[in-house]
Amino acid sequence: MQKTDSKIIVALDYADRAEAMDFVSQITPDLCKLKVGKEMFTRFGPDFVKSLSDKGFDIFLDLKFHDIPVTVAKACEAAADLGVWMMNVHAQGGVRMMEAAKEALIKCNSQSQLIAVTVLTSMAQQDLNDLGINQKPSDFALSLAKLTQQSGLDGIVCSAQEADVMRNAFTDNFLLVTPGIRPAGSESDDQRRIMTPVDALKAGSNYLVIGRPITKSDNPTGVLRTINSEISDF
Repeated sequence: MQKTDSKIIVALDYADRAEAMDFVSQITPDLCKLKVGKEMFTRFGPDFVKSLSDKGFDIFLDLKFHDIPVTVAKACEAAADLGVWMMNVHAQGGVRMMEAAKEALIKCNSQSQLIAVTVLTSMAQQDLNDLGINQKPSDFALSLAKLTQQSGLDGIVCSAQEADVMRNAFTDNFLLVTPGIRPAGSESDDQRRIMTPVDALKAGSNYLVIGRPITKSDNPTGVLRTINSEISDF
């Protein structure tokens, strides 16, 4: 199946590899990209990522690297060797760390997109206050996004509720990848700052991370086709 530049990134969150592959067998690369996070990468390893790539899917490796610059740079180079479409770091690691990560990808001629996490969508104002951060989540995310752009990265992960502010602050080629997306009528689960796919794209998002409303559906292909149809004008 030929890939298209789908705006949907399906978050694979499975503890069982067979279940994950059963889900993947029901969908095609023209409908979505796939996100592999910490749990699955730790359980199943790099070969699992390669197996998804071999099926034609673009992979967002969501490991949120956050360490000293040289360690993060080497981790990004290793991720690039897997041929992933996108990877991320934590913007709170600072400019030197992010610059080292980007430089590592340039040196190895990688085409992988490198983005940074700003404020996790599960975090509310009290969570930031507990960390000694007195800024509002949206203000703190914007500060981190500016550091990300300064560091030469391709974009950020942010709440869709902050996408309009981010889009006004940055050019269109600065990617906004937004978790916390829930189709109308879906449960919010553990995401506190959520938005529908259409509203997120209207606000300026480039890519939408959607998990359980698709992975837990009895008809994931149908759900994907419905969402793709709803957002086809963007």
